[in-house]
Amino acid sequence: MAEDSLVRRLGLAQATAINMTDMVGIGPFVTLPMVIATMNGPWFLYAWLAGALLSMVDAMVWSELGAAFPMAGGSYNFLKETYGKTKLGRLMSFLFVWQTMIQAPLVIASAAIGFADYFSYLLPLSTIEAKIMSGSVVICIVILLYRKIEAIGKISVVLWVGVLITMLWIIGGGIAHGNFMHPIRHINDGINLNYGFVAAIGFASVKSVYSYLGYYNVCHLGGEIVKPSRNIPRSMFLSIAGIAVLYMLMNVSVVSVIPWHHAMGSKFVISEFMQLLMGNTAAKVVTCLILLVAFSSVFSATLGYSRIPYAAAADGAFFKVFAKLHPTKNFPYVSLLVLGGIAFVFSLLFKLKDVISAILAMRILIQFIAQAIGLLLLRKARKTTLFPYKMPLFPLPVYLAILIWFGILVSTGLHMVLGGLTAIATGTVVYFIKARVNKEWPFAVKPVADKA
Repeated sequence: MAEDSLVRRLGLAQATAINMTDMVGIGPFVTLPMVIATMNGPWFLYAWLAGALLSMVDAMVWSELGAAFPMAGGSYNFLKETYGKTKLGRLMSFLFVWQTMIQAPLVIASAAIGFADYFSYLLPLSTIEAKIMSGSVVICIVILLYRKIEAIGKISVVLWVGVLITMLWIIGGGIAHGNFMHPIRHINDGINLNYGFVAAIGFASVKSVYSYLGYYNVCHLGGEIVKPSRNIPRSMFLSIAGIAVLYMLMNVSVVSVIPWHHAMGSKFVISEFMQLLMGNTAAKVVTCLILLVAFSSVFSATLGYSRIPYAAAADGAFFKVFAKLHPTKNFPYVSLLVLGGIAFVFSLLFKLKDVISAILAMRILIQFIAQAIGLLLLRKARKTTLFPYKMPLFPLPVYLAILIWFGILVSTGLHMVLGGLTAIATGTVVYFIKARVNKEWPFAVKPVADKA
Protein backbone atom coordinates (compact mmCIF):
# COMPACT_ATOMS: atom_id res chain seq x y z
CA MET A 1 0.00 0.00 0.00
CA ALA A 2 1.08 3.60 -0.68
CA GLU A 3 0.94 4.65 2.94
CA ASP A 4 3.34 1.89 3.96
CA SER A 5 6.06 3.21 1.61
CA LEU A 6 6.12 6.83 2.75
CA VAL A 7 7.56 8.26 5.97
CA ARG A 8 5.58 10.48 8.38
CA ARG A 9 7.84 13.52 8.80
CA LEU A 10 5.52 16.55 8.38
CA GLY A 11 4.19 18.13 11.57
CA LEU A 12 1.34 20.61 12.12
CA ALA A 13 3.41 23.70 11.32
CA GLN A 14 4.77 22.25 8.10
CA ALA A 15 1.37 20.89 7.03
CA THR A 16 -0.27 24.28 7.68
CA ALA A 17 2.52 26.07 5.80
CA ILE A 18 2.07 23.75 2.80
CA ASN A 19 -1.70 24.36 2.80
CA MET A 20 -1.47 28.14 3.14
CA THR A 21 1.30 28.47 0.57
CA ASP A 22 -0.83 26.53 -1.90
CA MET A 23 -3.90 28.65 -1.08
CA VAL A 24 -2.34 32.07 -1.57
CA GLY A 25 -0.26 31.72 -4.70
CA ILE A 26 -0.93 34.22 -7.47
CA GLY A 27 -4.71 33.82 -7.00
CA PRO A 28 -5.70 36.73 -4.70
CA PHE A 29 -3.48 39.21 -6.52
CA VAL A 30 -4.90 38.55 -10.00
CA THR A 31 -8.50 37.73 -8.99
CA LEU A 32 -8.95 40.80 -6.75
CA PRO A 33 -9.84 43.05 -9.72
CA MET A 34 -11.95 40.26 -11.28
CA VAL A 35 -14.07 39.91 -8.12
CA ILE A 36 -14.59 43.67 -7.87
CA ALA A 37 -15.58 43.89 -11.54
CA THR A 38 -18.09 41.05 -11.17
CA MET A 39 -19.73 42.55 -8.08
CA ASN A 40 -19.40 46.12 -9.49
CA GLY A 41 -19.71 47.75 -6.09
CA PRO A 42 -18.11 48.21 -2.65
CA TRP A 43 -19.87 45.05 -1.44
CA PHE A 44 -17.35 42.87 -3.32
CA LEU A 45 -15.94 41.91 0.11
CA TYR A 46 -18.95 39.63 0.56
CA ALA A 47 -17.66 37.42 -2.25
CA TRP A 48 -14.46 36.81 -0.26
CA LEU A 49 -16.51 36.02 2.84
CA ALA A 50 -18.58 33.57 0.78
CA GLY A 51 -15.39 31.84 -0.36
CA ALA A 52 -14.21 31.51 3.24
CA LEU A 53 -17.59 30.14 4.34
CA LEU A 54 -17.64 27.47 1.65
CA SER A 55 -14.04 26.50 2.39
CA MET A 56 -14.73 26.14 6.11
CA VAL A 57 -17.86 24.04 5.54
CA ASP A 58 -16.16 21.84 2.95
CA ALA A 59 -13.13 21.43 5.22
CA MET A 60 -15.41 19.62 7.67
CA VAL A 61 -16.01 16.96 5.01
CA TRP A 62 -12.29 16.75 4.24
CA SER A 63 -11.45 16.58 7.95
CA GLU A 64 -13.72 13.62 8.65
CA LEU A 65 -12.36 11.70 5.67
CA GLY A 66 -8.74 12.83 6.06
CA ALA A 67 -8.57 11.89 9.75
CA ALA A 68 -10.25 8.53 9.09
CA PHE A 69 -8.09 7.64 6.06
CA PRO A 70 -4.71 9.41 6.45
CA MET A 71 -3.06 8.01 3.34
CA ALA A 72 -1.30 9.42 0.31
CA GLY A 73 -3.70 10.39 -2.43
CA GLY A 74 -6.46 12.17 -0.51
CA SER A 75 -9.69 11.98 -2.48
CA TYR A 76 -8.56 8.83 -4.28
CA ASN A 77 -8.79 6.94 -0.99
CA PHE A 78 -11.89 8.79 0.17
CA LEU A 79 -13.89 7.88 -2.95
CA LYS A 80 -12.71 4.28 -2.82
CA GLU A 81 -13.72 3.91 0.81
CA THR A 82 -17.04 5.76 0.59
CA TYR A 83 -18.35 4.10 -2.58
CA GLY A 84 -16.92 0.63 -1.93
CA LYS A 85 -13.51 -0.83 -2.71
CA THR A 86 -14.86 -3.48 -5.07
CA LYS A 87 -17.83 -1.74 -6.64
CA LEU A 88 -18.60 1.82 -7.71
CA GLY A 89 -15.71 3.07 -5.59
CA ARG A 90 -13.20 1.61 -8.04
CA LEU A 91 -14.68 3.60 -10.89
CA MET A 92 -15.08 6.79 -8.82
CA SER A 93 -11.52 6.70 -7.50
CA PHE A 94 -10.17 5.99 -11.00
CA LEU A 95 -12.14 8.94 -12.39
CA PHE A 96 -10.71 11.17 -9.69
CA VAL A 97 -7.16 10.20 -10.60
CA TRP A 98 -8.02 10.57 -14.29
CA GLN A 99 -9.31 14.10 -13.85
CA THR A 100 -6.35 14.86 -11.58
CA MET A 101 -4.08 14.10 -14.53
CA ILE A 102 -5.83 17.00 -16.30
CA GLN A 103 -6.87 19.46 -13.61
CA ALA A 104 -3.72 19.21 -11.46
CA PRO A 105 -1.54 20.38 -14.37
CA LEU A 106 -4.16 23.11 -14.97
CA VAL A 107 -3.68 24.30 -11.37
CA ILE A 108 0.10 24.25 -11.75
CA ALA A 109 -0.13 25.98 -15.13
CA SER A 110 -2.49 28.67 -13.78
CA ALA A 111 0.08 29.74 -11.19
CA ALA A 112 2.86 29.65 -13.77
CA ILE A 113 0.81 31.72 -16.25
CA GLY A 114 -0.06 34.18 -13.46
CA PHE A 115 3.64 34.41 -12.63
CA ALA A 116 4.49 35.35 -16.22
CA ASP A 117 1.61 37.84 -16.41
CA TYR A 118 2.71 39.64 -13.26
CA PHE A 119 6.37 39.55 -14.26
CA SER A 120 5.47 41.80 -17.19
CA TYR A 121 5.09 44.67 -14.69
CA LEU A 122 8.85 44.52 -14.20
CA LEU A 123 9.73 43.78 -17.80
CA PRO A 124 7.12 43.80 -20.58
CA LEU A 125 7.02 40.40 -22.27
CA SER A 126 5.83 39.44 -25.72
CA THR A 127 3.37 36.56 -26.00
CA ILE A 128 6.16 34.10 -26.81
CA GLU A 129 8.39 35.41 -24.02
CA ALA A 130 5.51 35.06 -21.52
CA LYS A 131 5.04 31.43 -22.56
CA ILE A 132 8.76 30.76 -22.16
CA MET A 133 8.60 32.31 -18.70
CA SER A 134 5.60 30.23 -17.55
CA GLY A 135 7.12 27.02 -18.91
CA SER A 136 10.41 27.76 -17.15
CA VAL A 137 8.59 28.18 -13.83
CA VAL A 138 7.13 24.67 -14.15
CA ILE A 139 10.54 23.19 -14.95
CA CYS A 140 12.17 24.93 -11.96
CA ILE A 141 9.47 23.61 -9.64
CA VAL A 142 9.97 20.02 -10.77
CA ILE A 143 13.72 20.35 -10.21
CA LEU A 144 13.17 21.84 -6.73
CA LEU A 145 10.76 19.02 -5.75
CA TYR A 146 13.14 16.31 -6.89
CA ARG A 147 14.29 15.56 -3.31
CA LYS A 148 13.34 13.98 0.06
CA ILE A 149 10.11 14.99 1.83
CA GLU A 150 11.82 16.31 5.00
CA ALA A 151 13.85 18.76 2.91
CA ILE A 152 10.65 19.82 1.14
CA GLY A 153 8.96 20.47 4.50
CA LYS A 154 11.73 22.90 5.44
CA ILE A 155 11.56 24.64 2.04
CA SER A 156 7.78 25.02 2.47
CA VAL A 157 8.19 26.85 5.78
CA VAL A 158 10.77 29.23 4.26
CA LEU A 159 8.48 29.96 1.30
CA TRP A 160 5.54 30.54 3.66
CA VAL A 161 7.57 33.18 5.52
CA GLY A 162 7.92 34.97 2.18
CA VAL A 163 4.15 34.77 1.66
CA LEU A 164 3.49 36.26 5.12
CA ILE A 165 5.95 39.12 4.61
CA THR A 166 4.26 40.03 1.34
CA MET A 167 0.72 39.98 2.74
CA LEU A 168 1.62 41.87 5.91
CA TRP A 169 3.47 44.56 3.97
CA ILE A 170 0.41 45.14 1.76
CA ILE A 171 -1.92 45.25 4.78
CA GLY A 172 0.47 47.48 6.73
CA GLY A 173 0.68 49.89 3.80
CA GLY A 174 -3.09 50.37 3.82
CA ILE A 175 -3.18 50.88 7.59
CA ALA A 176 -0.35 53.43 7.43
CA HIS A 177 -2.19 55.28 4.66
CA GLY A 178 -4.77 56.27 7.27
CA ASN A 179 -7.94 55.50 5.34
CA PHE A 180 -8.11 51.78 6.17
CA MET A 181 -11.66 51.71 7.61
CA HIS A 182 -13.27 53.61 4.73
CA PRO A 183 -14.12 50.51 2.59
CA ILE A 184 -15.64 48.75 5.61
CA ARG A 185 -17.80 51.74 6.55
CA HIS A 186 -19.16 51.89 2.99
CA ILE A 187 -19.45 48.15 2.32
CA ASN A 188 -23.27 48.30 2.11
CA ASP A 189 -23.58 51.47 0.04
CA GLY A 190 -26.17 50.91 -2.69
CA ILE A 191 -26.63 47.22 -1.89
CA ASN A 192 -29.87 45.47 -2.92
CA LEU A 193 -30.43 42.00 -1.47
CA ASN A 194 -32.17 40.59 -4.53
CA TYR A 195 -31.64 37.87 -7.12
CA GLY A 196 -29.10 40.00 -8.97
CA PHE A 197 -26.94 40.33 -5.87
CA VAL A 198 -27.08 36.58 -5.19
CA ALA A 199 -26.22 35.82 -8.82
CA ALA A 200 -23.28 38.24 -8.68
CA ILE A 201 -22.02 36.54 -5.51
CA GLY A 202 -22.19 33.21 -7.35
CA PHE A 203 -20.18 34.42 -10.35
CA ALA A 204 -17.67 36.32 -8.19
CA SER A 205 -17.25 33.28 -5.94
CA VAL A 206 -15.86 31.31 -8.88
CA LYS A 207 -12.83 33.59 -8.61
CA SER A 208 -12.71 33.99 -4.82
CA VAL A 209 -13.07 30.24 -4.18
CA TYR A 210 -10.21 29.63 -6.62
CA SER A 211 -8.05 31.74 -4.31
CA TYR A 212 -8.99 29.58 -1.30
CA LEU A 213 -8.39 26.21 -2.98
CA GLY A 214 -5.54 24.26 -1.42
CA TYR A 215 -6.76 24.04 2.18
CA TYR A 216 -7.05 20.26 1.66
CA ASN A 217 -3.52 19.78 0.27
CA VAL A 218 -2.55 18.10 3.54
CA CYS A 219 -4.95 15.24 2.71
CA HIS A 220 -2.97 14.42 -0.43
CA LEU A 221 0.08 14.04 1.81
CA GLY A 222 -1.80 12.01 4.43
CA GLY A 223 0.79 9.22 4.45
CA GLU A 224 3.52 11.70 5.41
CA ILE A 225 1.75 13.63 8.23
CA VAL A 226 2.68 13.06 11.89
CA LYS A 227 -0.37 12.34 14.14
CA PRO A 228 -2.72 12.69 11.15
CA SER A 229 -6.04 12.28 12.99
CA ARG A 230 -5.26 15.50 14.86
CA ASN A 231 -2.99 17.45 12.53
CA ILE A 232 -4.95 17.02 9.29
CA PRO A 233 -8.16 18.73 10.54
CA ARG A 234 -6.26 21.35 12.53
CA SER A 235 -4.03 22.33 9.64
CA MET A 236 -7.05 22.85 7.37
CA PHE A 237 -9.06 25.01 9.77
CA LEU A 238 -5.98 27.03 10.75
CA SER A 239 -5.17 27.54 7.08
CA ILE A 240 -8.65 28.75 6.12
CA ALA A 241 -9.03 31.05 9.14
CA GLY A 242 -5.61 32.59 8.63
CA ILE A 243 -6.00 33.05 4.89
CA ALA A 244 -9.53 34.48 5.22
CA VAL A 245 -8.27 37.17 7.61
CA LEU A 246 -5.32 37.98 5.34
CA TYR A 247 -7.50 38.17 2.20
CA MET A 248 -10.07 40.45 3.82
CA LEU A 249 -7.42 42.77 5.25
CA MET A 250 -5.53 42.83 1.95
CA ASN A 251 -8.67 43.73 -0.04
CA VAL A 252 -9.62 46.45 2.43
CA SER A 253 -6.06 47.79 2.36
CA VAL A 254 -5.92 47.98 -1.44
CA VAL A 255 -9.30 49.70 -1.96
CA SER A 256 -8.56 52.13 0.85
CA VAL A 257 -5.82 53.50 -1.41
CA ILE A 258 -7.16 52.69 -4.92
CA PRO A 259 -10.97 53.24 -5.13
CA TRP A 260 -12.80 50.04 -6.08
CA HIS A 261 -14.04 51.44 -9.42
CA HIS A 262 -10.40 52.03 -10.42
CA ALA A 263 -9.02 48.82 -8.90
CA MET A 264 -11.35 46.59 -10.93
CA GLY A 265 -9.65 47.69 -14.18
CA SER A 266 -6.08 47.23 -12.98
CA LYS A 267 -3.93 44.36 -14.22
CA PHE A 268 -1.22 44.99 -11.60
CA VAL A 269 -3.35 46.31 -8.76
CA ILE A 270 -0.94 45.44 -5.92
CA SER A 271 2.07 46.92 -7.71
CA GLU A 272 0.13 50.10 -8.49
CA PHE A 273 -1.08 50.23 -4.89
CA MET A 274 2.49 50.15 -3.59
CA GLN A 275 3.63 52.64 -6.22
CA LEU A 276 1.08 55.17 -4.97
CA LEU A 277 2.16 54.65 -1.36
CA MET A 278 5.94 54.34 -1.57
CA GLY A 279 7.11 54.90 -5.14
CA ASN A 280 8.51 52.86 -8.02
CA THR A 281 11.18 50.98 -6.08
CA ALA A 282 8.69 49.67 -3.51
CA ALA A 283 6.32 48.70 -6.34
CA LYS A 284 9.04 46.62 -7.97
CA VAL A 285 10.01 45.00 -4.66
CA VAL A 286 6.42 43.99 -3.87
CA THR A 287 6.06 42.66 -7.42
CA CYS A 288 9.10 40.44 -6.82
CA LEU A 289 7.54 39.22 -3.57
CA ILE A 290 4.28 38.41 -5.38
CA LEU A 291 6.29 36.41 -7.90
CA LEU A 292 7.87 34.52 -4.98
CA VAL A 293 4.38 33.82 -3.64
CA ALA A 294 3.25 32.52 -7.04
CA PHE A 295 6.33 30.31 -7.27
CA SER A 296 5.69 29.00 -3.75
CA SER A 297 2.12 28.09 -4.69
CA VAL A 298 3.23 26.04 -7.69
CA PHE A 299 5.74 24.29 -5.45
CA SER A 300 3.14 23.34 -2.84
CA ALA A 301 0.42 22.32 -5.32
CA THR A 302 2.76 20.16 -7.39
CA LEU A 303 4.01 18.43 -4.24
CA GLY A 304 0.50 17.41 -3.17
CA TYR A 305 -0.79 16.39 -6.58
CA SER A 306 2.20 14.19 -7.37
CA ARG A 307 1.10 11.84 -4.56
CA ILE A 308 -2.33 11.12 -6.10
CA PRO A 309 -1.42 9.03 -9.20
CA TYR A 310 1.26 7.36 -7.09
CA ALA A 311 -1.20 6.29 -4.41
CA ALA A 312 -3.65 4.90 -6.97
CA ALA A 313 -0.93 3.04 -8.87
CA ALA A 314 0.55 1.61 -5.66
CA ASP A 315 -2.94 0.37 -4.85
CA GLY A 316 -3.21 -1.37 -8.25
CA ALA A 317 -5.96 0.95 -9.47
CA PHE A 318 -3.98 3.10 -11.91
CA PHE A 319 -1.18 2.58 -14.41
CA LYS A 320 1.67 0.74 -12.67
CA VAL A 321 4.46 3.03 -13.80
CA PHE A 322 3.17 5.78 -11.49
CA ALA A 323 3.87 3.58 -8.43
CA LYS A 324 7.63 3.91 -8.82
CA LEU A 325 9.55 5.64 -6.02
CA HIS A 326 12.95 7.21 -6.45
CA PRO A 327 15.53 4.57 -5.39
CA THR A 328 17.41 6.85 -2.96
CA LYS A 329 15.15 9.85 -2.24
CA ASN A 330 11.94 7.84 -1.73
CA PHE A 331 9.45 10.06 -3.57
CA PRO A 332 7.10 9.32 -6.53
CA TYR A 333 9.34 10.70 -9.25
CA VAL A 334 7.40 9.30 -12.24
CA SER A 335 4.18 10.92 -11.07
CA LEU A 336 6.02 14.20 -10.46
CA LEU A 337 7.66 14.20 -13.89
CA VAL A 338 4.45 13.32 -15.79
CA LEU A 339 2.31 15.94 -14.05
CA GLY A 340 5.08 18.49 -14.49
CA GLY A 341 5.34 17.63 -18.19
CA ILE A 342 1.60 18.06 -18.79
CA ALA A 343 1.60 21.31 -16.77
CA PHE A 344 4.46 22.56 -18.94
CA VAL A 345 2.38 21.99 -22.09
CA PHE A 346 -0.73 23.61 -20.54
CA SER A 347 1.30 26.66 -19.49
CA LEU A 348 2.13 27.21 -23.16
CA LEU A 349 -1.42 26.75 -24.45
CA PHE A 350 -3.94 28.47 -22.16
CA LYS A 351 -4.93 31.85 -20.70
CA LEU A 352 -5.40 32.39 -16.97
CA LYS A 353 -9.10 33.36 -16.89
CA ASP A 354 -10.09 30.22 -18.85
CA VAL A 355 -7.95 27.98 -16.67
CA ILE A 356 -9.58 29.20 -13.43
CA SER A 357 -13.12 28.23 -14.51
CA ALA A 358 -11.93 24.93 -16.00
CA ILE A 359 -10.21 23.97 -12.73
CA LEU A 360 -13.39 24.43 -10.69
CA ALA A 361 -15.73 22.76 -13.19
CA MET A 362 -13.58 19.62 -13.35
CA ARG A 363 -13.14 19.31 -9.59
CA ILE A 364 -16.65 19.96 -8.38
CA LEU A 365 -18.46 16.91 -9.77
CA ILE A 366 -15.92 14.14 -9.19
CA GLN A 367 -14.16 15.49 -6.14
CA PHE A 368 -16.08 17.95 -3.98
CA ILE A 369 -19.69 16.89 -4.50
CA ALA A 370 -18.94 13.18 -4.96
CA GLN A 371 -16.94 12.81 -1.76
CA ALA A 372 -19.48 14.82 0.24
CA ILE A 373 -22.21 12.41 -0.88
CA GLY A 374 -19.81 9.54 -0.21
CA LEU A 375 -19.34 10.72 3.39
CA LEU A 376 -23.12 10.60 3.91
CA LEU A 377 -23.15 7.01 2.64
CA LEU A 378 -20.16 6.01 4.75
CA ARG A 379 -21.56 7.55 7.93
CA LYS A 380 -24.76 5.58 7.36
CA ALA A 381 -22.95 2.30 6.72
CA ARG A 382 -20.24 2.39 9.40
CA LYS A 383 -19.93 3.15 13.09
CA THR A 384 -18.96 6.69 14.03
CA THR A 385 -15.95 5.32 15.93
CA LEU A 386 -14.24 5.14 12.52
CA PHE A 387 -14.05 8.95 12.49
CA PRO A 388 -11.51 10.53 14.88
CA TYR A 389 -12.88 13.93 13.82
CA LYS A 390 -16.66 14.46 13.77
CA MET A 391 -18.11 17.66 12.33
CA PRO A 392 -20.66 19.62 14.39
CA LEU A 393 -24.33 19.56 13.32
CA PHE A 394 -23.83 16.60 10.98
CA PRO A 395 -25.22 16.21 8.30
CA LEU A 396 -26.21 19.88 7.76
CA PRO A 397 -22.69 21.06 6.78
CA VAL A 398 -22.50 18.28 4.17
CA TYR A 399 -25.80 19.29 2.56
CA LEU A 400 -24.76 22.94 2.64
CA ALA A 401 -21.43 22.14 0.95
CA ILE A 402 -23.16 20.16 -1.81
CA LEU A 403 -25.66 22.97 -2.43
CA ILE A 404 -23.00 25.69 -2.62
CA TRP A 405 -20.69 23.64 -4.84
CA PHE A 406 -23.55 22.99 -7.24
CA GLY A 407 -24.27 26.73 -7.41
CA ILE A 408 -20.61 27.50 -8.19
CA LEU A 409 -20.57 24.75 -10.83
CA VAL A 410 -23.47 26.43 -12.62
CA SER A 411 -21.68 29.78 -12.33
CA THR A 412 -18.61 28.48 -14.22
CA GLY A 413 -20.68 28.45 -17.42
CA LEU A 414 -22.27 25.81 -19.63
CA HIS A 415 -19.19 25.14 -21.76
CA MET A 416 -17.08 24.50 -18.65
CA VAL A 417 -19.71 22.12 -17.24
CA LEU A 418 -19.79 20.27 -20.56
CA GLY A 419 -15.99 20.09 -20.50
CA GLY A 420 -16.09 18.51 -17.04
CA LEU A 421 -18.70 15.98 -18.15
CA THR A 422 -16.61 15.15 -21.23
CA ALA A 423 -13.59 14.45 -19.01
CA ILE A 424 -15.74 12.13 -16.88
CA ALA A 425 -17.09 10.30 -19.94
CA THR A 426 -13.60 9.88 -21.42
CA GLY A 427 -12.24 8.63 -18.10
CA THR A 428 -15.05 6.08 -17.83
CA VAL A 429 -14.19 4.70 -21.28
CA VAL A 430 -10.50 4.48 -20.37
CA TYR A 431 -11.42 2.71 -17.11
CA PHE A 432 -13.31 -0.06 -18.90
CA ILE A 433 -10.63 -0.39 -21.58
CA LYS A 434 -8.00 -0.75 -18.84
CA ALA A 435 -10.15 -3.36 -17.07
CA ARG A 436 -10.55 -5.32 -20.29
CA VAL A 437 -6.83 -5.22 -21.16
CA ASN A 438 -5.89 -6.33 -17.64
CA LYS A 439 -8.69 -8.93 -17.66
CA GLU A 440 -10.32 -7.35 -14.63
CA TRP A 441 -14.03 -7.31 -13.93
CA PRO A 442 -14.63 -3.60 -13.31
CA PHE A 443 -16.93 -3.98 -10.31
CA ALA A 444 -15.37 -6.93 -8.50
CA VAL A 445 -12.09 -7.79 -6.85
CA LYS A 446 -11.23 -10.20 -9.62
CA PRO A 447 -13.04 -11.93 -12.48
CA VAL A 448 -14.57 -15.35 -12.05
CA ALA A 449 -12.24 -17.84 -13.70
CA ASP A 450 -13.54 -19.66 -16.75
CA LYS A 451 -14.05 -23.36 -16.31
CA ALA A 452 -11.49 -25.32 -18.30
